[in-house]
Amino acid sequence: MTEPGENPSLSDNLADAARKSGIAKVTPGETPSGAALLAAMGGVRGLVESILPGLGFLVVYTLTGNLLLSVFVPFGLAILFVILRIVMKQPYTSALAGVLGIALSAGLALFTGRGQDNFVFGFIINGVFLLALLVSLAVRWPLIGVIASLITGEGSAWRKDRAKFRVALIASLLWCGLFALRLAVELPLYFAGNVSALAGLKLLLGVPLYAAMLWVTWLLVRTVYARPQPE
Repeated sequence: MTEPGENPSLSDNLADAARKSGIAKVTPGETPSGAALLAAMGGVRGLVESILPGLGFLVVYTLTGNLLLSVFVPFGLAILFVILRIVMKQPYTSALAGVLGIALSAGLALFTGRGQDNFVFGFIINGVFLLALLVSLAVRWPLIGVIASLITGEGSAWRKDRAKFRVALIASLLWCGLFALRLAVELPLYFAGNVSALAGLKLLLGVPLYAAMLWVTWLLVRTVYARPQPE
């Protein structure tokens, strides 16, 4: 815990980031609910902001085949979401980050003139998460266990609890599967230049799969954190 007037340490910053993550919307040990799942994805507004730009690209590109118009529509929507959040005096950092991501993706696609390059940064993000999870498993600090420990503040004690360690291991492997599945399905479409199919599958493997994995993770973590602790 950081005292007033002190600069937060790296562990404090990591704990704060973990508490703001999706998995922290349900405290380990509590029963997840539909409302908590919706909150983890940013509520209805968060869902709209996550889905609509990608859907806009898919519809416009499929109907027109015009790359400039197809990348402009998601960028315009992302800008609109930021403006709405500012006007309504709501946090807009995540929406602003979305604008930056869409701008980089659009810029790359326009630079190369290939619609499939609009998805390159998504591949990089999935690859980075997959690599981070694999490294955490290799050093026997499963990332899901680390996140749960930062939320609960129990330090490294979870690694000595066989049940908690096993659950963290299984959950981390499942998340590895999610990111690996996305890459395995989407990369062949990228190399084949099938932009419409790539955009459609990116949507299907995005929010729905993320929500399902988050729910499973909550249920797994709850099985060990809800256990009665020994006297």
